[in-house]
Amino acid sequence: MKEVYKSRVYTDRPPYADFEAPRKFDAIMGIIATRLSQHPKAICSYSGGSDSDILIDIIERTRQMLPGLPPVRYVFFNTGLEMKATKEHVKETALKYGVEIEECRPKIGIVQAARTYGIPFVSKIMSSGLSEWQKKGVPLSIAEEYEKAEDKAAKRKELKERYPNCESLINFLCCCNSAGEPRPNIQLVINSSKYMRDFIDEYPPDFPISAKCCDCCKKNLAHSVQKGYELIITGERRDEGGMRSVPRKDNTAMCFTETSTYGQYRLRPLYYVSDKDKAWYKERYGIRYSDAYEVYGLTRTGCCGCPISYKAVDDLEKIRPFEPNVVKAAWNIFGKSYEYRMKYNDYKEKRIRKEK
Repeated sequence: MKEVYKSRVYTDRPPYADFEAPRKFDAIMGIIATRLSQHPKAICSYSGGSDSDILIDIIERTRQMLPGLPPVRYVFFNTGLEMKATKEHVKETALKYGVEIEECRPKIGIVQAARTYGIPFVSKIMSSGLSEWQKKGVPLSIAEEYEKAEDKAAKRKELKERYPNCESLINFLCCCNSAGEPRPNIQLVINSSKYMRDFIDEYPPDFPISAKCCDCCKKNLAHSVQKGYELIITGERRDEGGMRSVPRKDNTAMCFTETSTYGQYRLRPLYYVSDKDKAWYKERYGIRYSDAYEVYGLTRTGCCGCPISYKAVDDLEKIRPFEPNVVKAAWNIFGKSYEYRMKYNDYKEKRIRKEK
């Protein structure tokens, strides 16, 4: 049987990760209470999405049960391309819990960021890798060289010498790690999206690809707002996939709490909460999501129209009857990525049919 590589977020998981609801949420409440007691100056990002709704509810229920816990500062990062449904839900949520959810806007908005750096395609990992490929000009043929090499470690070393300062790009294109060991099944390589390397070889993108719009409109803004706080709370979940399901430099093996560059602590209370757990919690505590979910029929919001979602175009059609202007804006910003994704999907389907 072929061995499948799994990252540390799967192998080094904490015991509560496998608890059933409600026991899992009891454990999470205990963790929140402990961390808030240890680090009372806390800030929490609230997006108006379903994960954020679960997160703010469990934090405020924990604080209600233990009145001595300190208040949490909540912030909403408005990228400049937000649904009216989301903005209204943020206000309603603040009233519901009797808290302030401060709206913060970036210095560089989504339109300027997309024009300056490029637009996302498929995923943040794919966007980052393809962006480096476009900038550095390393040929796709190095992957074939690596695959044919008998001594893959030696070939990896030779490629590093031939293309200096391209470590991560070589790994991305050759589907390997820095030691030259094949890693075809992880999300950090180009063929984590089936046939992607062949596709861009046959149909090179005619637009710049980048996920820097996320950095400009959320990450950089978040870092500036979060300075001075001991504890940073976010609603990331492993089940969302992509970058959130792999270990990163700012993560411990458990991807739960860790010390960041600025000596802060990061808390991801929902990291091991599954979709099934979320559904249980929503029903148990009567959580109402925004109209984007309850009326428009979306199953995920995130950044409105972001091409990283494979359902972006379909979701925009669900939004169109209610908010046509935001749909028009999304197509103006991300249209080339939508069209390229459709072309890739068609290419992939034809390849799969041919192989069968």
